[in-house]
Amino acid sequence: MILLLGGTSDTAPIARELAERGYRVLVSMATEISLELSTHPNISRRAGRLDEEGMADLISEGGIDAIVDATHPYATLVRKTARRVAARLNIPYFAISRPSGVSDEKGITLAPSHEEAARIACTAGRTVFLTTGVTNLKPYVDEARRTGSKLIVRVLPAKSSLDACRALGINDEFIIAKRGPFSVDENRSVIKMFGAGVLVTKDSGPAGGTPEKLEAARLEGCSVVVVKRPHEYAHDVFERHADLISAVMARVPATDGRS
Repeated sequence: MILLLGGTSDTAPIARELAERGYRVLVSMATEISLELSTHPNISRRAGRLDEEGMADLISEGGIDAIVDATHPYATLVRKTARRVAARLNIPYFAISRPSGVSDEKGITLAPSHEEAARIACTAGRTVFLTTGVTNLKPYVDEARRTGSKLIVRVLPAKSSLDACRALGINDEFIIAKRGPFSVDENRSVIKMFGAGVLVTKDSGPAGGTPEKLEAARLEGCSVVVVKRPHEYAHDVFERHADLISAVMARVPATDGRS
């Protein structure tokens, strides 16, 4: 069985491709987000955050033969945890890493951290449209308050996301709770509605809607701050689904004996 750590748009196609090649796949997500998975009988799912011991127990008790990591490129904690557990239990680890969606263009500033991104975004006191999620929300809230900048946040429509925003004092009128990726027009609409002068994003690649954000910002004359991706190990990290599937097939026997 393959433990597929997911929640991103890469999850469903990878699960389907593995299942169709004879692998049983357990899709594990941190939250009960709405994610359309194939009804293939080889695919099952679970939800709930896993620490290192929880992941190790799940693998040991569930007969897991390998980990496939389709979490977000910025989900550094779960990616590091999965690597440690795979090494500890001596099972293969494979990860998908989306191609970059950011090019070296005028109006785009790269920031090495969320703290630096918050400082840059709030420097001129303009309205900031934040699209980086809730995990690293606090630096932006703190900097916006310090500089008097208005902060608009777009997060997943999950209770935990809304609770996190409200706990930091963000009023509901400045929270956009929707699941992306979003089109150029949808991003432009938000920028125009709130008069945003700065858009902050991660480099989530084309699958994460980054090019559409950048194009919307360009068309609206909105500057962009991009939080750089964390360092990725080159070994067993793939940009293409086909390459990842081939690597899995080369190292892990399929459940029904197919190669």
